[in-house]
Amino acid sequence: MKHSRRYSANFKLVNKTLEYPLLESIELLKKAANAKFDESIELTLNLGVDPRYSDQNIRGTVILPHGTGKKVRVLVLTQGEKVKAAEEAGADYAGLEDYIKQIEGGWFEFDVCIATPDVMRHVGKLGRALGTRGLMPNPKTGTVTNDVTQAVKEAKAGKISFRVDKYGILHVVIGKASFSAEQIADNVKGMMSTIMKLKPTTLKGTYLQKITLSSSQGPGIKVDKQSALA
Repeated sequence: MKHSRRYSANFKLVNKTLEYPLLESIELLKKAANAKFDESIELTLNLGVDPRYSDQNIRGTVILPHGTGKKVRVLVLTQGEKVKAAEEAGADYAGLEDYIKQIEGGWFEFDVCIATPDVMRHVGKLGRALGTRGLMPNPKTGTVTNDVTQAVKEAKAGKISFRVDKYGILHVVIGKASFSAEQIADNVKGMMSTIMKLKPTTLKGTYLQKITLSSSQGPGIKVDKQSALA
């Protein structure tokens, strides 16, 4: 496979055998993120868990200190006075029947879906459509709630949901290349703090095996674990 000169030059910046201190890895990352758009920064964590066991199926939510840099479009499925509350909190869309019909017709112009408990009997029929896209409201992630004001504000502030894949690997977007090195480091540490709190008490062996940072079109950079946890 042939690669562009930019691609080849970026990969030469990184020594694949080394684990770099966090700030040094971020500086390398930013140097390699030289595409013509503001590349997303992804944090990849290899965890020593077996997701087949419920206590090792690591999942949760986190509000990153500096957000993700992405404009989040929020849909609130609710009715009555909650519609106005959601709109005043900053929701892009709020309502019920019209939006359910639109989703059934293939409309998915939103990034987060929040619902109030009283409408979940209606939202349930959207399980297949929303679930496959990771958009199904869930009490565990705070997206099924009566406090739509708080839920919308958290979503707009960059609250993200995460879950390990079947191999025990976690992929999370934690910012943009235009962020300062300090902002990216803060977001990484915020994420790491949350992940370490979720370590299963029954786990045998190494929980945190590898940390990698990468940009949309850049190389993966291994990060020294102690520096990311400091």
